[in-house]
Amino acid sequence: MIQTNKTIHALPTFNMLTPDQIEELTAAAFIILEKTGIKVLHDGARQMLVAAGSRMNGDIVKVPEYIVRDCLLSSPKGWTIYDRNGKSALDLRGRNSYYGTSTASPNTKDALTGEYHKTGVEDLKRAAHIADALDNIDWVMPMGSAQDVPAIAAELHEFAATVPHTTKPIVFLSYSPRGMELVYDMAEAVAGGRDQLREKPFLVSYPEPITPLVMPEETVDRIFVSADRFLPQMMGPCVQFGATGPVTIPAGVAQGVAESMMCIVLAQLRSPGCPVGLGCTYAAFDMMRGLLSVGGPEMSLAQAAHAEVAQSLGLPTWGLAGATDSKMLDAQAGVEATFHIMAQGMSGLNLIHDVGYMDMTMACSVEQLILGDEIIGMVRRFMRGLEFNPEQIALDLIDKVGPGGQFLSEKHTLTHFKKELWQPKIFTRKPFEKWDSDGRRSTEDRVREKIVEILDTHKPEPLPDSTIEKIEHIKTEGEKELTNSSGS
Repeated sequence: MIQTNKTIHALPTFNMLTPDQIEELTAAAFIILEKTGIKVLHDGARQMLVAAGSRMNGDIVKVPEYIVRDCLLSSPKGWTIYDRNGKSALDLRGRNSYYGTSTASPNTKDALTGEYHKTGVEDLKRAAHIADALDNIDWVMPMGSAQDVPAIAAELHEFAATVPHTTKPIVFLSYSPRGMELVYDMAEAVAGGRDQLREKPFLVSYPEPITPLVMPEETVDRIFVSADRFLPQMMGPCVQFGATGPVTIPAGVAQGVAESMMCIVLAQLRSPGCPVGLGCTYAAFDMMRGLLSVGGPEMSLAQAAHAEVAQSLGLPTWGLAGATDSKMLDAQAGVEATFHIMAQGMSGLNLIHDVGYMDMTMACSVEQLILGDEIIGMVRRFMRGLEFNPEQIALDLIDKVGPGGQFLSEKHTLTHFKKELWQPKIFTRKPFEKWDSDGRRSTEDRVREKIVEILDTHKPEPLPDSTIEKIEHIKTEGEKELTNSSGS
């Protein structure tokens, strides 16, 4: 029966686990924390955990379930990330999915030549500029780890290279607690002060413990820096099945959930109520080659399972899609990117990063980023699903046109076609003769042309000169401080 004056949405969704399986994984994570424990290489954190009721044996800390549950309860159930101008941008609640760029690779597939080279600061500027122009890239990470600056101060250069070239939210890595503080100082200069940044944060930190089950001193300090400033952080252990985690996916996910929960425990004991996400990155360890793979289906199986645990606790989630193990923009790159973008979108992961990774995470590529942007647009049309109401069913229109008629000239078509029918920007729909006469351009050719077009025509909204001067001052003085303290 057709219901009048009512719109019903048919949306494609995907669930990996049953409620019982979610509970089983959650319980397994609690057991790992309480029975096996975590090696905590931070004396202050160990003392804090013991004071809360944990047991310590050397540097191994075993955390009872009740402490973990209390910390999960004190964690905000989702949070909002703003853009550089203070406008709401990412609502990290429920199954809202947002896609962001890749990061931290030592190599870059050059945006203009396609050749591989060591990542430099100029690559990061260009990548942020391009990401700023892409409709389906919602947030940005510095696209690579700068190899042409002192490693101890790299995060200062990476943030300073990114933030002037995009208004989109930023997720960032830091390499030392002091480096993280200096990045926050730069962000405060952009936001207008510490209180303004806390009220409307436009960046998220990404602390990474060492799997399996090790919490380094510097990682703990970075968790504390974000917690002390009450700024959002997405926890980021990385489990490689068969290498840094068990080869069976449920066991690897249980370990990853436990490691991420431990990060949350540290943050919440330090600053109850600070914004955190239950994140983890999963990947297969290629047993033939001894390398991490981001192309195989196991990754999205695990990311989906982990996300359902986090969703059951009301916490923001973390994904990895739009990446490829391929070295060039070929069929493999398209298939692997599409598979994971679709799978993780249907699983309702929140922050899905690494669109643009190539070569098994060893290189960032704006070519792959632009291909990913096209794929995300297609997937988002699919994820929007169908609307059911009288206007959409259009029985009166079908009756009016009747047998043998046509719908092209109807007002209904003009009203709805732009929303209803997705249009590619990179993929071709030209007839063969036109494609042939235009030079038989491949997808890679069209991606390159898009890169040049963006660089020639897109102008990211600039920061005020006074803000740029503050950022440059913090970067310059911070580099001196960090390089001197490191003894280099």
